[in-house]
Amino acid sequence: MAKIKSIRGMNDVTPKEVAIWQLVEKSIRSVFSSYGYEEIRLPVVEQTELFARSVGDSSDIVSKEMYTFEDRGGDGISLRPEGTAGCVRACIENDLLRIDSPRLWYMGPMFRYERPQKGRSRQFHQASAEVFGIDHHNADAELMMLAKSLWTDLGIRNNVNLEINSLGNSETRKKYKSLLHEFFKGFSSELDKDSQRQLKENPLRILDSKSETIKGLLADVPSILDHLDSESEDHFNKLKDLLTQSNIDFEVNDRLVRGLDYYNKTVFEWKTKDLGAQDTVCGGGRYDGLVEQLGGKKCPATGFSIGLERLVLLVKEHSKDNGPSTNNLDCNFICLTSESISYALLNAEKIRKEIPSLNLKVNLQATSANSQFKRADKSGSKIALIVGEEELKDNTISIKNLRGKESQETLSLDQVIETLKKL
Repeated sequence: MAKIKSIRGMNDVTPKEVAIWQLVEKSIRSVFSSYGYEEIRLPVVEQTELFARSVGDSSDIVSKEMYTFEDRGGDGISLRPEGTAGCVRACIENDLLRIDSPRLWYMGPMFRYERPQKGRSRQFHQASAEVFGIDHHNADAELMMLAKSLWTDLGIRNNVNLEINSLGNSETRKKYKSLLHEFFKGFSSELDKDSQRQLKENPLRILDSKSETIKGLLADVPSILDHLDSESEDHFNKLKDLLTQSNIDFEVNDRLVRGLDYYNKTVFEWKTKDLGAQDTVCGGGRYDGLVEQLGGKKCPATGFSIGLERLVLLVKEHSKDNGPSTNNLDCNFICLTSESISYALLNAEKIRKEIPSLNLKVNLQATSANSQFKRADKSGSKIALIVGEEELKDNTISIKNLRGKESQETLSLDQVIETLKKL
């Protein structure tokens, strides 16, 4: 019988890889919480209309990439291709915006039908932060400070660079789209099929093209920064000043746009040179009109999303030298006889009760000592607790530091617990 394989672009995360995912997720929870952001958990499935209204009917996401189907009641529903629209919907539905200016974060899988490649899957994962009710450059700057703190915590601060731009207000974008339309119309024969469609629907998206031919045309494209309204220009200048004061290096990229229709004013991306073509690790910006667009009262908002697959690749690339340790097992119980396994299980429970933060794995098969020590070493374990015939007879446990040169000791359970607490 033929094997059943996973769906293309929807990948397993095996135990060997989970450790670094847990490390990254733990860092995200810690850093986001340290800035006062609160976690919100959102459904994976939403009404299709939510994304059509927010992301835009003409966007590639809605027109090509969404997993959309009818449920048994005949309603159109979709696997979420991004998280912001669902977060806004949840804030409106749960009345989170009326009496507060919430700062929220969430993490989980998203789905887009794209060609799988390094750092890009059809089921991918994002961690996002959103700020509501604050129409001020300070909120944009805090998000960039938060991201910088996360990169520092993960040991990749020197491997990502910040690019920023402003898309102005709706009137700015309307005028700028007309300028782009006139500009690209002169090169219509050089535009690929997607860009020709975007020329009719939203010329801004051509600026985000990955085509080398179109990238060559962008050098002569008019800059949106020359056409900003006065409020957006002031907002952008104050943001740049605050980032400079905060010692956050950045580059102004006037070709930077985001792939979704709801952005205005500030947009930004953190990019790396270490992952090839998929160079954006984090992207975001302001979306001041989205809450009203989805049925709420007018409410400014700003946020970002981190691509976790790319972040994990980046952390893995640099964790050997300057990143945090990915070891996730502190202790292994080495059982040298069949009888010693039950003894180890009972004592492991007592040890965990006294030291809840300790990771302790009991080997449940009395294989050779050599193979058990090899597995303990491979798992990253720092300490081996050893039980054989002598330890069983004397009601003791031997303890060995696998990462140091100290001699193996044989101790009582209480002495083992005290030694582990000190370590």
